[in-house]
Amino acid sequence: MRKVVFVVLALSAGWAMASEFAVPHRFDVGGGRKMNMYCSGQGPVTVVFDAPSGDAGWSWYRVQPEVAKHARACVFDRAGFGFSDPVKTPNTSESVAADLHKLLAAAGEKGPYVMVGNSLGGANVQVYTYRYPAEVKGLVLVEAQHEDETDRLDKVTEGKVKQIYAMVEQQGKYCLAAAKKGFAKNAEARNNCIGDPLATFGPRLGAARLASESKLSYWQANVAEYAAIATSDGQLRKLRRPFGDIPLVVLTRGVSPYAVPGQPQSAMNKAFEDENFAIQKEFTKLSTRATQRVVAGAGHVIQADKPEAVVDAVLEVLKQVTP
Repeated sequence: MRKVVFVVLALSAGWAMASEFAVPHRFDVGGGRKMNMYCSGQGPVTVVFDAPSGDAGWSWYRVQPEVAKHARACVFDRAGFGFSDPVKTPNTSESVAADLHKLLAAAGEKGPYVMVGNSLGGANVQVYTYRYPAEVKGLVLVEAQHEDETDRLDKVTEGKVKQIYAMVEQQGKYCLAAAKKGFAKNAEARNNCIGDPLATFGPRLGAARLASESKLSYWQANVAEYAAIATSDGQLRKLRRPFGDIPLVVLTRGVSPYAVPGQPQSAMNKAFEDENFAIQKEFTKLSTRATQRVVAGAGHVIQADKPEAVVDAVLEVLKQVTP
């Protein structure tokens, strides 16, 4: 889903497992440019996770360690996020797939792979699967971006979705401007753009996130990636075809990001959620071995709200593809 999401995760229970996500594990992907990838666990199949728009591999810090108990599991940072070097051009699904292919090789992480992606990351792993089909044996799409969802959701909301997305874009530009001046000089902008990651993610991961999101390069990458989502949609649209018979699990939210707590669901919100469900269901037509699951109590970033649901989906796919 194309939006900026601020999520409050469970605190102390996850802090201990987050330490490895707070330090760099960088590999040269060519031309002296380095990208970050953290892997742990063992097994004949490697699970690779991609994060939603504007986020790094640590989005999966409550999922990757659990999957790593059963298989090799890797998270990575797209260019300009986390510990990965920035690039001059925006991240698009095609460029991310190409970067990831080089990064896996540089890190010595061999397939076959199960690809897992949330939101924009879900579009990226689909493009990767189309570009390198021999390497991918399974998919888990977590509220994945669909190439036509913006227009479809905007239609059922009578133009409201694009208005919201324009507001998000303006917020990004505001934070970019603040980053250019330095957040140390503007406590209000720092709170609006970064918040208090130490309180949310603990001392180590929180400090790493704070350092990353205080950088000008982070906001440049964030704003550029968001502005390029229409380009990524076009890239995915051009590649769209069935995946064949690879195992595919589609996880769909049970909680609307636009619901008003304590208020009855509006007709527009119901239309929006019904269309989102229909869009997600269309992914199941891409494989003869696909299932869709609605995750009760979870919003768009399911790995934050209900990480166990993502772990279960990954293990379900792994069971089908492990020799």
